[in-house]
Amino acid sequence: MSGHLAYQYVVLRCVPRVDREEFLNVGVVLYCQASDFLAVAWAVDRDRLAALDPGIDLDQVCAALDFVDGVCAGDARGGVAAGKPIGQRFGFLRAPKSTVLQPGPVHGGLTLDPGGTLDHLLARLVG
Repeated sequence: MSGHLAYQYVVLRCVPRVDREEFLNVGVVLYCQASDFLAVAWAVDRDRLAALDPGIDLDQVCAALDFVDGVCAGDARGGVAAGKPIGQRFGFLRAPKSTVLQPGPVHGGLTLDPGGTLDHLLARLVG
């Protein structure tokens, strides 16, 4: 497996009502230490989320995902967390939080192309 790079990823879940334990996958964060790669890809299906909870603030969900993008990119959208080293930023994003946007378990794999793998995971796990 020469040239393959180890990576880790978490699926981001939108949990409109924690008491109902229902969620919809809305994004994937992929971290590859060997290539200094940390990025998120996301897609919000507004109709499906509204079906889970008609009162959900969809703009707030998108703003939370934009925050995650800022943390990954290391820019101002990610606040204080964005200024940390890349591995710490992934650690921050994979930590469970009691918000409407929650990370699932950490998974891993091998890739030759972290960006292409992120796109593949988004298509397969988020749709």
